[in-house]
Amino acid sequence: MELKSRNPRVIVDPLPTLALSSTVMAYTTPKSFPSMGSLYLNSPKKKPLPGKIEEVRAAGWLDLMLASSPTCKRQNKDFINDVQEDDLDLQYHNWMVKYPSALTSFEAITGLAKGKRLVLFFDYDGTLSPIVDNPENAIMSDEMRDAVRYVASLFPTAIISGRSRDKVFDFVKLSELYYAGSHGMDIMGPIRKSEFSGQHVKCIRSTDSKGKEVNLFQPASEFLPMISEVFNKLGETVKNIDGAKMEDNKFCVSVHYRNVAPHDYAEVHQRVTAVLRNYPCLRLTHGRKVLEVRPVIDWNKGKAVEFLLESLGLSEKEDVVPIYVGDDKTDEDAFKVLKANNLGFGILVSSVPKDTDAFYSLRDSIQVMEFLKKLAFWKEEST
Repeated sequence: MELKSRNPRVIVDPLPTLALSSTVMAYTTPKSFPSMGSLYLNSPKKKPLPGKIEEVRAAGWLDLMLASSPTCKRQNKDFINDVQEDDLDLQYHNWMVKYPSALTSFEAITGLAKGKRLVLFFDYDGTLSPIVDNPENAIMSDEMRDAVRYVASLFPTAIISGRSRDKVFDFVKLSELYYAGSHGMDIMGPIRKSEFSGQHVKCIRSTDSKGKEVNLFQPASEFLPMISEVFNKLGETVKNIDGAKMEDNKFCVSVHYRNVAPHDYAEVHQRVTAVLRNYPCLRLTHGRKVLEVRPVIDWNKGKAVEFLLESLGLSEKEDVVPIYVGDDKTDEDAFKVLKANNLGFGILVSSVPKDTDAFYSLRDSIQVMEFLKKLAFWKEEST
């Protein structure tokens, strides 16, 4: 989707390995903005839109913000125009015919995975932790942490989040995992033992909390000064909107409006886009009650999955089955990659019907934990 204005464009929505396969787009550093390399999204120059069309575009964003992923039953009723809860349950039941529960379909999943190597990928918020009003309180439960630690001891496991990588690690506190923050723009992963080791641009040798040698991959590092500048400007422009909250996720900026009154949604969107008109190298995307500002590069959670698989030496292997579990719109990029390449499958975490490229579903983070426990028990029993 593309939001057009009379001013410079605002583009909206459209481990580390040392030798990427042809399926993973190589990164090339642009010499200057906005002259962009192969990772950069180019859009043709277009004539300014009439004011009326701009109003329609803004109205579309407002509808999206109003409908953004409710978190409880009462909000769900609003999401589908206050229909009765029984009708909502019926709609969800009918939706699950197409996207069956990963719990009730567990035998089918393990049948597919039998004799193969599973690789697990997770979003964090809404998947490993419940959605909460204050993003700083999205704490993983001890029981969930134990479940994640257990499966990570049995399968290669990574978390790919819109949060900064350091912030996710502070929440999870497990060094057994690989972490990708800022929607995959900040990846910590294994150093692949190959003749290409250490040669990929933007891969930095480092060590993790246990002193193990790892690679950092940060394809948008030159955007950091710009992101910092925009974070400060956005914080200033939304500070007097009650309930609006800023979050610095290093390679992207999040403007949370979960606690903003619905009548102020349009004001939040208007102020954010007004700032971004002066930054054509940044784009605006939408998540669960959050507007996110990201660099205009062709990199997302799907490419992060490909990158991590390559880093682990598991890409294009017939005996490897990747599973990605996530709840957000940004996770669809990962679902699409697995589906298009017939690599594995996605599991959407949602309590309401949604269009998705996932194959299976789970209702909430509690069911995610149950699924992880079953998966670990199956692996232990099968070996």
